[in-house]
Amino acid sequence: MYRVGKEEIEAFARAIMSRDFFKINGSGQEVLHFDDEWRQTVGARYSLTMTSGFAALTSALIGMGVGPGDEVIVPAYTYIASALAVTATGAIPVIAEVDETLTLDPKDVEKKLSPYTKVVMPVHIQGFPSDLDALKKLSAKHGFRILEDACQADGGSYHGKYLGTVGDAGAYSFNYFKIITSGEGGALVTDDRQIYERALIYHDAAAVAFFGNQLDGITEPLFGGSEFRVSDLTGAMLREQLKRLPALTSDLRKNRDALAELVCGRGKAVQAPSHDIKGDCGTTLSLRFETAKECRGYQKKCADGGVGSTVPIDTGKHIYTNWTQIMEKRGAMHPAMDPFKMEANKGLNMDYSPDMCPTTLDLLSRTLYIAVNPDWTQNDLLQIASVMNG
Repeated sequence: MYRVGKEEIEAFARAIMSRDFFKINGSGQEVLHFDDEWRQTVGARYSLTMTSGFAALTSALIGMGVGPGDEVIVPAYTYIASALAVTATGAIPVIAEVDETLTLDPKDVEKKLSPYTKVVMPVHIQGFPSDLDALKKLSAKHGFRILEDACQADGGSYHGKYLGTVGDAGAYSFNYFKIITSGEGGALVTDDRQIYERALIYHDAAAVAFFGNQLDGITEPLFGGSEFRVSDLTGAMLREQLKRLPALTSDLRKNRDALAELVCGRGKAVQAPSHDIKGDCGTTLSLRFETAKECRGYQKKCADGGVGSTVPIDTGKHIYTNWTQIMEKRGAMHPAMDPFKMEANKGLNMDYSPDMCPTTLDLLSRTLYIAVNPDWTQNDLLQIASVMNG
């Protein structure tokens, strides 16, 4: 969490004191207002607030008609939730390399396309924009849908367009560790009416037909789904957090750029490339080294000087080799519900091995992250840079 204060407390109290904070209500309608405000902010036709980024990814995949017999390409470097959203639909995640920016490599995507590829899921990890132009060209050529996992990229952009709105649908996360937060939460956005209608039904199948007029104008038939609905307590906090987003992204980018100016090109620290550095969220200064040994040496120097840093190869469930449920092919508790055991998925690309994405593992071992604080002062920046340049 970057910034929170009395505004969020007052919004939360407002929702509680209404004594009417179920999502569909006659009082504050905080969730419905946030849906509209988020939609307008990012420039999408439809928005649905949910319990998590995973919920949004899963609902979007369902909205795209993904299920048994389908493959969804995901990057080898992303949180495991990206891959688990695929197995939640009964489909098979196909794991592809990342490029120098640590986002999905379109060249490897093209190699791994098959007649069963229904969706490609670029992940804007750490707020780094993926190569969406290249992926859209592949989509036009091969006919797959693009689902942007923007769960670490609230407020990021790609060539002037908000991340999450360039593909067919986008998913965001608002959990505690994200740019704006409600503790837990997420959202799906899309311009596609069919994806929206199916996601609406799926994300709240137990209540959407029974509260309010949520099905007015909906033509998709009702079907069994899940329950990812949030209350107005979540909506109220998100509405206040959204007001903070422009200043947050501005300050993060400003401090990222200032630190990069002070340290990059001095010694062995080189800033990693970006597909759109201006649209990058600015949460992270990403440094690239020639060898893993150099990277570890620089990390130790930072640690000795009190500057926190992370080598992304160490980030556990963000690395495909640590996706236990995927690598060991246990996609569900009951065998009949496990996509890895479904007859419809026989012959699909699930030939996983720890060394299947060597480029990704190499890049992750030679990269160092410095987490950026939007509230750093000039003195803070100078002090951090003196350690890094020492």
